[in-house]
Amino acid sequence: MKKSEIPNEPPDAKVIALVLLLACLWGGNSVSIKIGLQDIPPLALAVLRFLLGFLVITAWSLTRHIRIRINRGELFPMMLLTGIFLAQIIALNIGTHLTSASRSTILVSTYPFFTALFAHLLVPGDRLSVPKTLGLILAFGGVALTFAGNFQLSTRDHLLGDVIVLASGCLLGLRVVVTKLMIQTIHPYRLLIWLMILSLPCFLGLSLFFEKGATYQFSVSSVAAILYQGVVIAGFCFLSWTSVLRKYSPSKLVVLFFTTPLFGVLLSYLLMGDEMNLSLIGGVVLVACGIYLVNKKPR
Repeated sequence: MKKSEIPNEPPDAKVIALVLLLACLWGGNSVSIKIGLQDIPPLALAVLRFLLGFLVITAWSLTRHIRIRINRGELFPMMLLTGIFLAQIIALNIGTHLTSASRSTILVSTYPFFTALFAHLLVPGDRLSVPKTLGLILAFGGVALTFAGNFQLSTRDHLLGDVIVLASGCLLGLRVVVTKLMIQTIHPYRLLIWLMILSLPCFLGLSLFFEKGATYQFSVSSVAAILYQGVVIAGFCFLSWTSVLRKYSPSKLVVLFFTTPLFGVLLSYLLMGDEMNLSLIGGVVLVACGIYLVNKKPR
């Protein structure tokens, strides 16, 4: 498919509602990870999550009669996407370990900026404009406001971790755009299946090497967290997101994911008793304004 033929439609109200639902569910992912890490080490948790996701996506693809076998010429692009995926996840884990969770949340939330930039360069018709850029800045400002109390800049102790997490955000933005381009010729479900087939052995090898001797416990809460991450996030959310991304503008869609950390804060308050404050309300207002500007139809 030629670049000029890549579909890049603005999302309608139904698609926006679906993506906001996905953002809400992804907001709960951070909570489920915190719960799961109480019993299972990080890389092993990733193995279980993506293994479950692989089973869900494969089962769904078979019921839809989607051919799973990879075509000639698809393996190299899939290996490229898998490399970006692995680098992004590993950078996020390492960077988060070296900095605070709140700083990591803010910095990885910059990925819509990188998505918009890469889309501007690689996706025809998805160009940056003044309203779109202003909307992205406002939406990110809402996320930063929500976590402002925990984001102290007076120390350099977290600098290395901050840079690594920022690199993860850049890679995530690139992964969204590369996925957008690839699913024009590779069915989204087949792409997800092979992404997990290629990445799972890598996560498993890293877990066996770095997490030797780690203790594993499977409590009711950790099993529920694994099921949420695997079935809901790596299954339903991945399937829905790649299907929507195939047709619609990536830069207009990803701004909706600025709501993810806001949903995460709200769910942390409801499920784990974390503190709730007025900065969340201000953050929601800014994010809503940013989403409106990015998706506003030009006159």
